[in-house]
Amino acid sequence: MANPFVHVELHTQDVAAAKKFYSSLFGWKLEDMPMPEGGTYTMVNVGEGVGGGMMKNPDPKVPPHWLAYVGVDNVEASTKRAQELGGKIHLGVTKVGDYGWMSVIQDPTGAYFALWKPAAKK
Repeated sequence: MANPFVHVELHTQDVAAAKKFYSSLFGWKLEDMPMPEGGTYTMVNVGEGVGGGMMKNPDPKVPPHWLAYVGVDNVEASTKRAQELGGKIHLGVTKVGDYGWMSVIQDPTGAYFALWKPAAKK
C-alpha cells in the first residue's frame, strides 16, 4: 500500500480516564512526553501494528474522537490534491516540533483524517 495509516490519535477532555481504560483493556504501554507547544502528549505503544497517541482535545466543543493519520511523501502536495478532489482543509500544513508535518482534512463525505510526513532522521 502506497499510503498506509501510520498513527491514530485520541482527542479527549479526560486523558487520565482514557489512559486508565485503554491500558487496562488492551495492555498498551503509554509514555507521556512534552508537546512542543506546551502540554503533554501520551504516546501509545501497541507492540505490533500502528501505534498512536492521546492528547487533551484542543476544542472542548468537539466530542472525543480518534483521528487516523495517513503517511505521505509530500504533505503540501497531498493536502492540495485532497482539496482539489473536494476535501476541505481543517488544519493546513503544520510543523510539529522536530517530528514532522501534518494537516487535517475533511473528506467529501464529512469524515476527518490527517496527513503525516515525518522529519528526516538525524
